[in-house]
Amino acid sequence: MTKLRPSQLVSWLGTLFFIFGEVRGLGDAVYAVNCGGEAHTDMFGIKYEKDDTRVGVSSDYGKQLMIGRVPQQDQILYQTERYHSSTFGYDMPTQGDGEYLLVLKMSEVYFNAPNMKVFDVVLNGDLTVVSDLDVYEKVGRGVAHDEYIEFSIEGNRILYDGEESEISAGQIRVEFIKSYRDNPKINSIVMIKGTLEDWPTLPPLPIEQEEDEVTDEVEESQSARRKPSGPRVTDPYAEEESSSLLPIFVAIGAFIPLVFFLCKL
Repeated sequence: MTKLRPSQLVSWLGTLFFIFGEVRGLGDAVYAVNCGGEAHTDMFGIKYEKDDTRVGVSSDYGKQLMIGRVPQQDQILYQTERYHSSTFGYDMPTQGDGEYLLVLKMSEVYFNAPNMKVFDVVLNGDLTVVSDLDVYEKVGRGVAHDEYIEFSIEGNRILYDGEESEISAGQIRVEFIKSYRDNPKINSIVMIKGTLEDWPTLPPLPIEQEEDEVTDEVEESQSARRKPSGPRVTDPYAEEESSSLLPIFVAIGAFIPLVFFLCKL
């Protein structure tokens, strides 16, 4: 029977949490697109449109990876992506006044270090909702990461974090801003009418053991399995001492008869 390592067990339990954990009623999906990929219906029944955007580059490079924190059925939402060598974005419809949640789904499938791809996200051209986003720094390579942006709409205006922006033609735009550290990207987008409490967030990241702790555990395990060679000795120095005194005892044994013989002469 194969034993799971602690990190594998936590990851497996995290997936179960994602699937069977507390899922409060999902808000109404207003917009959803699988960026750079085909249409997809996720495990919660949300239908993501095929990405027909012509700006930038669509890529399925991430299909060679198994994305962490995500069940098999929805891997595709983090494996395909769209990126561009300059700022780009998506226009999203609205459904009247109320509270909204914008979920930006991402995973770093190319770089193996932080500070290689960093960018901002702006809503409606005025509101910076994510600054200096470095997906690798947050979760590493090949691991799902979601950004949750809560805002409200009142009277044709977006209200976010004490700021506001006018809505034009019933649509709002989310943009990924080009910086000097590679190209901005996005894997998939979903916007619902509701709040974060209405959305099943990703499970927590697996807890990795510190390298020193792992080394100590290995050494203790090896020590416990190691079998000593030779007979058991209560005192490891007892045999050494007795063996070193043996020549003295032999010399004394030979000297006593000699003295006795000389005394008789």
